[in-house]
Formats: sequence, C-alpha cells, structure tokens
Amino acid sequence: MSLLNHTLKYLAFALFGIISVWAVIFYVNMLDEVYDSLDDGLDNYKLLIIEKAHRDSTTFSRTEFAEGNYEIREISKNSALEIKDVHKDTLMYMQFEEDLEPVRILTTAFAHNDKYYELKVISSMVEEDDLIEDLFYSLIWLYVAMLVSILIVNNFLLKKVWKPFYELLDQLKTFRLGKDRSIEPVKTNVKEFKVLNDSVISLVNHTLETYNSQKQFIENASHELQTPIAISINRLELLAEKSEMTEGNLETIGQVIQTLERLTRLNKSLLLLSKIENRQFEETETISINKVFQDLKEEFSDFAEYKDIEIAIQEKGQLNAVMQKDLASILISNLMKNAIVHNHTSGTLDVEITGEYFRISNSGSVTALDKDKIFRRFHKDSEDKNNTGLGLAIVKAIVDLYGLTIDYFFDGKHHVKVSL
Repeated sequence: MSLLNHTLKYLAFALFGIISVWAVIFYVNMLDEVYDSLDDGLDNYKLLIIEKAHRDSTTFSRTEFAEGNYEIREISKNSALEIKDVHKDTLMYMQFEEDLEPVRILTTAFAHNDKYYELKVISSMVEEDDLIEDLFYSLIWLYVAMLVSILIVNNFLLKKVWKPFYELLDQLKTFRLGKDRSIEPVKTNVKEFKVLNDSVISLVNHTLETYNSQKQFIENASHELQTPIAISINRLELLAEKSEMTEGNLETIGQVIQTLERLTRLNKSLLLLSKIENRQFEETETISINKVFQDLKEEFSDFAEYKDIEIAIQEKGQLNAVMQKDLASILISNLMKNAIVHNHTSGTLDVEITGEYFRISNSGSVTALDKDKIFRRFHKDSEDKNNTGLGLAIVKAIVDLYGLTIDYFFDGKHHVKVSL
C-alpha cells in the first residue's frame, strides 16, 4: 500500500469518527431548534385563540380537536390554578396517514367571565425516525463524497507535492554498490525533503567509501596471500626432491604442503564469497541448467569413477535461469562435489531436473544432517581436513543473490532441492 493511500486509510477512520460525533451534536441541536420553533408557534396560537374566545363565545363550543387544532373545556378554579403551560410530545390519529403520528401539544388554562377553561393546542411536528433516516443517508453520501475528494486530492495534488520523495526512492531502488557512483540530489523547496535528500546522499557516499575500501582490502589481502603461499609450496616441493631427506621429513613436508594448499583453497573461497555478497557479478544471461549438469557430469566422471559412484541425470523438463554463467557453474559444481565427497564407495548420485527446480540426491551417512547449520560458514559434518567448510555457504550466497530457494531433507538419502 502506498504512503498516500496508507494515510487515506487512517484519515477515513478519523473522518468516520468525526462525522459520527458531529451528526449526534447536529441532530440534538437541530431537534432543539425545531422544538423551540414549534413551542413559539403554539404559544402564539394560544394567545390568538384566547383573544378570539373573549370576542366570540362560540369558540368555547370547540371541545374536540376534530377539524381544528385546539380544544377548550371548562374546569374548576383549583384545577386551573394547578395548570401551567406545558409543552410535550404525544401521538394523534391522522386520517390521511391512517396511523398515529407524533404531534406537539401545549396545555394551558385561562379565565373568562369568572369561569375557568383548559386549552389544548396541537401542531404537527417532524417524525424523528424519518429525520434520523434522512440524516443518516445524507451523512453517508457526505462521507463518501469526502473520501472520493480526498482520494482525488491525494493522487493529483499531494502526489505532486511528494514527487521529490518518490524520485529519491526510485534512485535508491535502482542503486547498486560498485556500479553507481552516488545518488543525484532532487530539486525541492520542502525543508523535510531537503534534509532527507542530504542525509541519504551522505549515507550513500559513506557506504560507497566503506565498500570500496573493503573491496580493495579483500582483493589486496587475497593477492598478497597467494604469492607467499605459492612460493612456500614451490620451495617445499624442491626441498622434498633432495635425496638426503628422510621418510619422516618427507611426510612432514607433505603435511605442510597440504595445509598450504588448503589455505589457498580457503583464500579463494572467502574471496569468492565476499564478491558474491558484495554483488560484484552483475552481468547475467539465460543459462540452461540442463546443459550445466551435463558438462559437469563429464568433469566429475573421473572423481565419481574413483569412488565407484554412478551419476544419473533425469531430465523431466528444460530448466533455465537468468544468472551469471560462472556462478551457475559454481553453484551446481559445489553441490555435486559435496554429494560425491560425502558419499560412500559404490554409492549413488541422482539428479532430477524439471521446469521449476532441480534436485540432487545422494547416498551417504545414515543420519540426517542439521538443515539449520549445513549452509553456515565453516560448518563441517566430516573430519576431512581438506574440507574448507565453505562449499555450501557459497551455494547459499548464490541462491540468495538471485532470489532462489534451497531446501534439504533426508529420507534414507540426502536431498538438496533448488527451486527457481
């Protein structure tokens, strides 16, 4: 949900509450004004009737409302003294409506020729249920009209006001470390947007400096380590060729060479992992996963034959992925190498490829691996000293880079499934 529509959601609730409270207050005040107007009319009508009664004695014969709006009946003096002007609501049968309808009635008393009379005057009034219904529908239409108006204002006027914010947001969405130099400042006269713009540019520039510094350090450190390690291995190999070396010395030299070679592999793996996480592999193309598996099957054929492992590839569909070619090869080769290394002699390695995923299944240990740990760096499930513990960590980094999903499960065989 966009920021403007998110604001509209809360504004809609606020407007509903405000209009509801306003409707109650308006209804009470309007009803009070209606009653006040009706009571003033009844009081005025009362005076006119009393004046007419003093002039015309036939007025006293109106003892029922009938076709008139008043009735007069004689009462005792004591009863007359107890009567005060009272306005109240009541119901009266209306012949036109054929039903009881609400009316406003005034009850009063007056004296004429030493006689006392009770006067009742009525006036039709607004039906409250009809008034509430009309007011309710009017407010509903008002509420809808206000929401539509605010929505229009949001999407036209306010969208223009927020344009610098969205321009900055678009730049941030497409910004890539190592590819873009910085963020272009947006033109705005709004103070808050200026502060946001300056803060983002400052943060991006600091991030770029840190990124370039780390990138240069990693590349330099990797390069500087490779050279002395290679020199050390060459010197140890030359030393091992000397005839005066004893068997024990040769064994020690061999162990040191293995350690240095493992250090070389570790150095290369860490550098690759760093490049992947820093998104330095930007170029992508459509890769045929089926072809990558077929090519790697040939490369691993000698290794698999040495362990008497048969690699079987079952293609149920054509699987293509948009990614960097070398990373696609590294992803699959690490999984296949892992499935061979951790397999037993005369084991199996099955590959299933469909249009949505590929799955590598292999025999091996009879217990399941910890699926929460196997993709962590330097996690090892074997005692192999040549294992760097970074193969599956590199796989996970590539999978995360391209938004793929990877899952491990065990059912007697070990299965790793990668879905596009």
